[in-house]
Order: sequence, then structure tokens, then C-alpha cells
Amino acid sequence: MKHQDGIVDLINLSDGKNSVRVHVLGRRGPVLPVHDLLDAVIIVESSFISGLLDICFYPSDLEEWSLALDALGAGQNVEWLDNGNGPVIGIKLPNEDCDVPAVLIADTSGSGTSATIPVVLDDGWIEEQREHLREVTQTWPSKVLKTSPGAYEWRH
Repeated sequence: MKHQDGIVDLINLSDGKNSVRVHVLGRRGPVLPVHDLLDAVIIVESSFISGLLDICFYPSDLEEWSLALDALGAGQNVEWLDNGNGPVIGIKLPNEDCDVPAVLIADTSGSGTSATIPVVLDDGWIEEQREHLREVTQTWPSKVLKTSPGAYEWRH
């Protein structure tokens, strides 16, 4: 969903009580090679806690989010942005221990904080997340081409 201020939702998991969202704010800057780097914020809200965490990611991370959505559709738990130096977003599907999906936000390399938020999700929630992903990739298509290690040029 595109907001009036140009922010686009990449992730929007909400049940009216608890929510985890990732708002994409825009490109980092018009400089090679970081032009495709997208700034975003993770927003967590529940009756118990709320918080914001600034993040950034590359188009390759969006490809990994697409694969994570495929895995969720196949009934597998996922972790996204788990590259060892930043926050991780994990989604655990219902199982014998928990009857609703749970979203884990972990900022172990930054603040050292983590939170697990249960979110009751309606049927079709994975396809809704795919729609958000499509909107992000259409709004901010990749404009940088890596031609060799350490070498970049603008896409034509």
C-alpha cells in the first residue's frame, strides 16, 4: 500500500491488536553503488510494546523476501534479512505450541533486543504480502548493474 507521503508497505501483518510492518521510505541516494539501497523502518505495535527500527536493504534482499514468501506458502517457517550484521525478521507458522503465526524481530547486532509478536492472520495473507512486494519493486526498480566485483554502472 502506498501512503500519501510516498512510503510503501513491504510487510503489513496486522490483526487489529498486534502488528508488524515494514515501511520502505525510499532510496538511500543517487550515488553508485548504493543508489539501489532502500531505507525502511520496522514498526512493531502491540498492547504490550511498540517500537521502531531503521533498516536498509538491497534489491537482492527483496528477492530473498520473495523466496521467503514461497517457503511460507509451502508451510515452512522463515527468517529474512538474516545476513549476520543487522536485524532479522522471522515468521513462525502455527504449530502444536502456538495456534497463531508469530513474527520475531531480532536486533541482536544493534540494540540486542528482540520481540515475538503473535498476529492472527486472515486467509490470503501471503498473497497480500506478495502484492506489497510487487508495489515496492515497481516503485523502486533496480537502477544499478554490477558489472564485475567492485564495478557498477547505471542500467539503461
